[in-house]
Amino acid sequence: SLAGIMLLEVFLVLGTVIIYFLLSKKKEETLPFKEGWWGKGQKPDAEEDTTIWPFKVETTEEELSDLFRRLDQARFTEPLENCSFHYGTNSVYLRKVVSYWKNQFNWKKQVEVLNKYPQFKTKIQGINIHFVHVKPPHLPEGQSAKPLLMVHGWPGSFYEFYKIIPLLTDPASHGLCDEHIFEVICPSIPGYGFSEAPHKKDFNSVSAASIFYELMLRLGFNEFYAQGGDWGYLICTNLAQIAPNHVKGLHLNLASVTNMGFTHLLSILLGRYLPGLFGFQDEDVRRMFPFLKKGLYRILLESGYAHIQATKPDTVGCGLNDSPVGLAGYILEKFSTWTDLEFRNLEDGGLERKFNLDDLLTNIMIYWVSGCIVSSMRFYKENMQKGIGTQKHERLTVQVPTGIASYPNEIIHTPQAWAQKKYTNIVSFHFMPRGGHFAALEEPELLAEDILQFVGKVEKEQLWRRK
Repeated sequence: SLAGIMLLEVFLVLGTVIIYFLLSKKKEETLPFKEGWWGKGQKPDAEEDTTIWPFKVETTEEELSDLFRRLDQARFTEPLENCSFHYGTNSVYLRKVVSYWKNQFNWKKQVEVLNKYPQFKTKIQGINIHFVHVKPPHLPEGQSAKPLLMVHGWPGSFYEFYKIIPLLTDPASHGLCDEHIFEVICPSIPGYGFSEAPHKKDFNSVSAASIFYELMLRLGFNEFYAQGGDWGYLICTNLAQIAPNHVKGLHLNLASVTNMGFTHLLSILLGRYLPGLFGFQDEDVRRMFPFLKKGLYRILLESGYAHIQATKPDTVGCGLNDSPVGLAGYILEKFSTWTDLEFRNLEDGGLERKFNLDDLLTNIMIYWVSGCIVSSMRFYKENMQKGIGTQKHERLTVQVPTGIASYPNEIIHTPQAWAQKKYTNIVSFHFMPRGGHFAALEEPELLAEDILQFVGKVEKEQLWRRK
């Protein structure tokens, strides 16, 4: 009968579709390692020198007197009355910072702090890469240190990790569980701090991940953990996509999803009313809705810098590289707002509630003495110029065991239900009790505890072996 034939056709079509899907579940794709060369001019024929040499931060008297001359000659604009930090860094407060910078801040002392951990440089893909490498002061009998790569972002630096390093390399002395002890490697992203800037175009997060992968192999680490927030989250994510068999676990304090599917959009519209349907927790709802206010408007209000840096970084960069006060104003605004949006309502941007001026100025000085602000801003252009959602790494998932620490004051919130589509193997997702974007600097204990428990899970269940 006709009905029977139609039924048969339907089954045939369904069967074909099912078989197609079963067969097309192709082997998990990895991201190709990016073999670049970022040095000046032509790439030399000779093999690259793989030596690693010690590095110390040093500043000359000329550099310091030049800085003080510029600070002395700064021109300030009077802020609007009662505008707090809503128009950006408030110059009444900025004057106080500059006065502290000139009269109290002791850079020589901070240089000693920076040099308290061993630092090194090595040439990879044509440019000198700077990194901090700290081994545990003592290891209990029969225990070995687990290598942990920690990657900063913009406008931060390797210095962001100085408070968390002792908690990871010597947890017992800081009242933390010492079942797992780390040796920590914190590189400066090329173009940031004391890593040489790329001399060629197209140095993006995949390029940085490839260089850091090479760095870890050069240091003799075949298996290691990776941790990051801000650009560090993307670089470490790419690294897990390039070398899934070498990254035992990936820990992030920022996770962002650029490939939005239909269900994402639906969850934005309906998630507030039907949270369960989209896998949202109460805390997700609290952080995300009303979405116009907490999502869209917030992104529009706070992403102007990214638009500039993703299009014309060198233009605004010339001013910042020429003026220490301009540089401080630009960077401090991010440390205020990204730590807590409410800080925009305070005359001093709340900067000293979570940080001290010595730490903030040390980070700014790393940008100033290395003259890296322009090259650090170019990273936005290199990562975004092809458009968001267009690159291979954005379409690929991450199979490596992943831990996410979700801080309440992060600018945008990514619920686990969204992150899960990208990171298919989330073994730990925690809503952190407090803290914002600069987690390692602001809440080192909270972040260290989360990393320790995450690695504990991965090791106990040997999760990386089952990737």
